[in-house]
Amino acid sequence: MSVFQPLPLGQRIPASLHAVSCSLPTMRDVRGYEEKDPAVTQHLTSGYPRFVLHPLLQQLAADWVRRHGLAGHTLWLVSSATMAGRLAAHLGAAQILRVTDAGFHGVAHPASPELAARAKVFLQNVGGFLSSRAAEDELVRLGLRPAAEPEETFRGDADAEVRRALRPAFPGIADDQFFLANCGMNAVDSAFRAVTELQSAQGRTVWIQLGWLYLDTIAILQKFTRTPGDYVHVRDVFDLPALEKILEAHAGRVAGIVVEVPTNPLIQTPNITAIAALARRHGARVVLDPTIASAFDLEVLPHADVVATSLTKYAGNAGDLTAGVVVVNPAAPDAALLRQLIAGKIEPLYRRDLARLATEIGQAPAVMARIHATVPAVAAFLEQHPAVRDVFWALHPASRENYRAIARGPDAVGGMITFTLRGSLEKFYDRLRLPKGPSFGMSTTLICPFMYLAHYDLVNTAAGRARLEADGLDPNLLRLSIGTEPVEDIIATLAEALA
Repeated sequence: MSVFQPLPLGQRIPASLHAVSCSLPTMRDVRGYEEKDPAVTQHLTSGYPRFVLHPLLQQLAADWVRRHGLAGHTLWLVSSATMAGRLAAHLGAAQILRVTDAGFHGVAHPASPELAARAKVFLQNVGGFLSSRAAEDELVRLGLRPAAEPEETFRGDADAEVRRALRPAFPGIADDQFFLANCGMNAVDSAFRAVTELQSAQGRTVWIQLGWLYLDTIAILQKFTRTPGDYVHVRDVFDLPALEKILEAHAGRVAGIVVEVPTNPLIQTPNITAIAALARRHGARVVLDPTIASAFDLEVLPHADVVATSLTKYAGNAGDLTAGVVVVNPAAPDAALLRQLIAGKIEPLYRRDLARLATEIGQAPAVMARIHATVPAVAAFLEQHPAVRDVFWALHPASRENYRAIARGPDAVGGMITFTLRGSLEKFYDRLRLPKGPSFGMSTTLICPFMYLAHYDLVNTAAGRARLEADGLDPNLLRLSIGTEPVEDIIATLAEALA
């Protein structure tokens, strides 16, 4: 019998109160999730934490509303006093209230769909929600839950253990120069804000997006650059002449270039050695995000001013926490000042999340070795299957040599494969017995129709689909994150649905 059995709608993946994924077993469920259809959302007990408000946060917020006399208000629980101030400033409306209780922080506003949408999207973009474990602990303290859910956590100095485990990914970096964040997006946001502050003092306000980036990284660049004209998108990650022209056209004004290595979701690896050289020549800073394959697989720091990456993936391989890290290249100009700025902007990782991460990150080398052994075989199977049109992975011919130039070894291929079909997405997806939901980099194999989950607004309109096509993105692209299950089971389950 296959290890893969269909999961019901809304089941947590993994089966943990703090799971970062949930089952969306049919395309109808995916659409209902995006359209907030009660027939679907009523089954969701959790989801990716920046997109689905965790039920523990909802329970704690409801208690605060009752105890603080906030009837008629919507309350958002956030990760720190600093984040509360940022959210209040972002909303910028009258009657915004900051609330503090037992060291936790929230922002309340009069009930309003428009204000609620603005608040939620802001916290999603910058990674500002309170941790579900923090909410759980407070509910236990208040007597509203009997106890925290049992789980294995690191016994000892969890902070030191996480930093020790990060050393192989960032050789030569002192332990106090790893800036741990509450999630990967907050790591990216902190790096962006630190470089912005540093560079704007020199009149540099332009930011360049190279290729298609993860949706919240795009949002940060579009929303938080000084003016709309300060955001520039270079579509083709391989078009170095186009990048150079942009740098020349904005001579002396470019603050930074944001690059994913490889990109999400096409898994394209640009020539970051050449990009770094161009950036240095023009005084721009390079922010690299290696989340798709992880900093454990790729030697990226020498080519960056700042590396900002998620530890939710691969490091947090059980799939039950969010975390991120920012590291400054010691050779970067003003490295010490950049570290100081980042330290003042990053949202800290909650202590219980840190203790859980310390347990999982130690298992990362073994988990990744099993994933590495499986990825090439699954990629080869998909490439040879007549029902599959295009397959993208770390060693895709278009950027194989760029990837190998920074890979830590010949087997370090990350865990991601994306592909498109010649036939019906709905038929394949609904038949497939693999776990289906958001996130990746888990010990559990996981697949999702990525563009539907990340860019439903684009997939759902003719103009949006045209924009995706212009960027070389098929709206029906599937993102497959390989786990540690037997390779023969993964391939057989894919073959069954492709038949």
